[in-house]
Amino acid sequence: MKGKRSPSQLEACWKEKDMVSGKVSEAMVIIMRTNGCCWAKAGGCSMCGYRQASMNEVTEADLNRQIDEALSKYKGEPFVKIYTSGSFLDENEIPAAVRGRIFNEFSGCERILFESRPEFVTPEALSVLPKNVTIALGLESSDPDILSISINKGFTQEDSRKAGMMIKDAGLKVRTYLLLKPPFLTEKAAMEDTVRSAVFADEFSDEISINPLNVQRGTYAERLWRAGELRPPWIWSLVEVLRELSSKVNARLMSSPSGGGTSRGVHNCGKCDREILDGIERFSFSQDVKDLDIRCECIDSWQRYLESEKILGTAADLDRGFDSDLALGCGKDG
Repeated sequence: MKGKRSPSQLEACWKEKDMVSGKVSEAMVIIMRTNGCCWAKAGGCSMCGYRQASMNEVTEADLNRQIDEALSKYKGEPFVKIYTSGSFLDENEIPAAVRGRIFNEFSGCERILFESRPEFVTPEALSVLPKNVTIALGLESSDPDILSISINKGFTQEDSRKAGMMIKDAGLKVRTYLLLKPPFLTEKAAMEDTVRSAVFADEFSDEISINPLNVQRGTYAERLWRAGELRPPWIWSLVEVLRELSSKVNARLMSSPSGGGTSRGVHNCGKCDREILDGIERFSFSQDVKDLDIRCECIDSWQRYLESEKILGTAADLDRGFDSDLALGCGKDG
């Protein structure tokens, strides 16, 4: 039985690799427990399960104790990422005094990254931010119908564009998140949407992160997935998107899929998943499409899958829906 979660403790903290000043460097990732995303309380996005990291009545003192915990684990990494499962610039989640302390404590970092919904990106909020900040914007898609119907994002693509341009004008950097394969989209339609969305976001983005759908617990996307009406994307689809975009955008392309290689996340046949995901990680640092040159016989199954979706006119999970050579039998439920 799990112990009771404390509002004064971090949700999680770990180390990983990312880019700093054009070099692969160490980064510390901090997941803070806050009062939660304002949009999640109003219904939230169809694929987001991060509300489970939120708590009620997290005080400023609790947040400061979380910072103390993070500092005890900090070993001078040049990049610090701070996630709140919502918006760092939302006063309800991170009060201004706490933000100020964070920037002061990590003032020696070359990069600090946090996420925000566009409505909290204002000239007043930006005016007090240090110049080593990168703000991540969860655009997900540039298609208004996908944003509204498939994702229920609660803002428009133009809201994100305006926020991104405002951030750039303030001398800060932007990382834009795009969702590969929102609910109700076929594999092919999802790939095309992500490419269009990346081209749209390139104007205001220093980095574009392609995030394949990961089926998180307690979400509408999970209901669809359990009913066989949704399949997370193939890794081949992610590879194809990255290949196509490598010659179409100036922003750094990257992808670090959550749940990769499981049936809840981006996956292929199971035999090649780890090798290709490793190649995608290398590409995220090198931007060299040669890192994506990995082959597996299941690429033929992926191509047949795309054709079958087109013929049948469905976004349902054909792997589970039919007993045929399309079925890869991944069966790895995360």
